[in-house]
Amino acid sequence: MATYRIGIGTEFKLDGGVGIGTDTAPSGLGNLKVEGTFKTEDLDTTSGIATFTRYAGFAADDINIASRDVTLTGEHQTTSDIVVGVNSTFTVSVAATVCTSSVESISLTDHFSPPCGYVEDRPECPVEGTVRFNKDLNTLEFYNGVEWRQFTVNGSSTRAVVGAGYISPEATYYEDLEYFSISSGGNTVSFGDISSAGGGRSGASFGSSTRGMFATGYGDTPGSTGHNIIDYITIASIGNAIDFGDATEAAFNGDGCSSSTRGVFNLGYIGGAPTYNNTLDYVEIATVGNAKDFGDLSGIGGWNTSTSSPTRGLFGGFYPRNDGVLDRITIASKGNAVEFGNLFTHYGQSACSNSVRGMFAGGTNYPSPGYSISIQSVIMASDGNAVDFGESYNGAQMYAGRGVSSQTRGCITGGSNATAPNTVDEVTTIQYLDFDSGGKATAFGDMSIPRRNHRGVSDSHGGLGGY
Repeated sequence: MATYRIGIGTEFKLDGGVGIGTDTAPSGLGNLKVEGTFKTEDLDTTSGIATFTRYAGFAADDINIASRDVTLTGEHQTTSDIVVGVNSTFTVSVAATVCTSSVESISLTDHFSPPCGYVEDRPECPVEGTVRFNKDLNTLEFYNGVEWRQFTVNGSSTRAVVGAGYISPEATYYEDLEYFSISSGGNTVSFGDISSAGGGRSGASFGSSTRGMFATGYGDTPGSTGHNIIDYITIASIGNAIDFGDATEAAFNGDGCSSSTRGVFNLGYIGGAPTYNNTLDYVEIATVGNAKDFGDLSGIGGWNTSTSSPTRGLFGGFYPRNDGVLDRITIASKGNAVEFGNLFTHYGQSACSNSVRGMFAGGTNYPSPGYSISIQSVIMASDGNAVDFGESYNGAQMYAGRGVSSQTRGCITGGSNATAPNTVDEVTTIQYLDFDSGGKATAFGDMSIPRRNHRGVSDSHGGLGGY
């Protein structure tokens, strides 16, 4: 092999291609191709090694950034620490990756800037562990290998918003919303209204930590065949609901569940047909637009309720199936539901959850008369039948109320009590139970008016996780 020695003052030109550690020189004027690994004590991607665009590997013993800014736009690897000094920035662009190998720490004495963008800017094929700043939600988020999750702090707010519904004897339909704090207790306060076209009873409701969603429903007048309207509210801000889009069909007697980003709801009864169905729709909560097809339940039915963990959604108790069946879905993955287990009661329960436990209160075993006082629970990560968890406040029979929750407490709002056989009496009562203890529910406060088949959302329910 020939040896070239270049001394002081000697000029070295590349009129062709030069290869180091390669069998052949690359073609092209001025090309320098190096196979193997470069090592350096310092990394500045705006000069130096950044001009070597063709290399097999790059390893740096240290990346020390002091009194300057560094932006990574390609693929880089280090086997030691990344240290960013005062008055310096270290920015990883959307197209860059950094392999830290055996690195033990990243020390930032100023700031680190992750990639940022809107929901629609998320990578199409994200890598597990990817972190970015979501400008729509104004929070950091990460990809857990299944879905995007938000970094949130639970306990900063536990607001619930409930409303709509109706009173059966007078057939009075409501459009109003009211709110209360799950953590502190007390009576409800006026929040605003659902749109008149989207008001009424028996619609699906679900939400994220920032938005509450209200989809479909019986409409605001007797004899309605249902509607396909989806409204949304900002839970932290009092005011009227805003149009979000449309469901795939006009329907009522369904319900919904959600993660921090996606809401899934079943249509229940399609009034225009008229028939019960097994259709599931979904929306991306942070955006606006029409719902899309998600899949199907394991069978037809409505009058059901729903709960969610950060990954799973449960749909429980269906009429006219009358078998108390529980279906489950994976919220991040479109597809058909599979059976999870069974409830004690057939349908008409109130449900809520934290990230681990789903709670189902009351319901009926139609055609047998009367409503149940039982509160049941399931562990949502494990398929199986519900178990006894407690009973209602003062032994009140419960039917068609609405559950809302935080990570510690589940609340059952309103619904019907059977004060005598085959009678109906809507109530204003709000009662609660702690997820970690069970037992008898405790009085909490009251809604401003009695109602059943109403809707409810909270900013701290089980589908939001605890990240």
